Amino acid sequence: MKEIKLNDGVEMPMLGLGVYQISDLRECEKTVLTAIESGYRLIDTASAYGNELAVGNAVKKSGVVREKLFITSKLWVQDAGYEKTKIAFEQSLKKLRLDYLDLYLIHQAVGDYYGSWRAMEELHREGKIRAIGISNFYPERVADLVAHNEIVPSVNQLEVHPFYQRFDAQRFLQKKDVQIQSWASFVEGRYDFFNNGLLTSIGRQYDKSVAQVTLRWLVQRNIAVIPKSVHKERIIENFNIWDFELSKGDMDAISTLDTNASAFFDHRDPEIIARWAKRKI
Repeated sequence: MKEIKLNDGVEMPMLGLGVYQISDLRECEKTVLTAIESGYRLIDTASAYGNELAVGNAVKKSGVVREKLFITSKLWVQDAGYEKTKIAFEQSLKKLRLDYLDLYLIHQAVGDYYGSWRAMEELHREGKIRAIGISNFYPERVADLVAHNEIVPSVNQLEVHPFYQRFDAQRFLQKKDVQIQSWASFVEGRYDFFNNGLLTSIGRQYDKSVAQVTLRWLVQRNIAVIPKSVHKERIIENFNIWDFELSKGDMDAISTLDTNASAFFDHRDPEIIARWAKRKI
């Protein structure tokens, strides 16, 4: 497994398992156990996903030494602010049955995330979080956060896939030494993704699936990935991307798929922001 060193010296696996939308706790626990048994060491969850308890149970049952695992969770909007962040973090830690988190992210750039960041900086200094970061922060929000705080985020988790390639955001974040991590790497199957002609054609050259080609394309761009699946064969398939390398021609061909637009929603849309502000978990 390839790892990348974050800006605070913490080493993070380039590939992990995401558990978004796995709401059935037994299924989530089984999925995480399968992933760990298959070699995954990074598991990405969030308080908003409602499955931290299942992830924690799987981690305990896996038998893998805690220090060998990299566990991420995220702070939801309702818990933004200094005091509420401290409480929410402890609740996540309790559900996960852990003494510390490897990475803790602010889930959305909504609410008092400056207060949240100050609390997270303190938790980082106390050793309760090894690395702190953000999710769904556009460049202008990242620039503002960096300019007014002590610690630069280690990670920014963004929607990145062949149809929304985020080259401008990546260049900006690289200048700030912030690592991109892709969510929705497979566009959640939209645009008939798994039957895409170009990705299928490239995959045939290497005897690899569309999913594997996409993950390989991302890691070759130095973008970390957290693909989600509940199927054992696909969990294993997604992990097996280290035995081939896409050519420059293949990389350039995939770049032609970019629409430069989200497949889901605009995180700066006032209606979306208002909806998140009202959502309680």
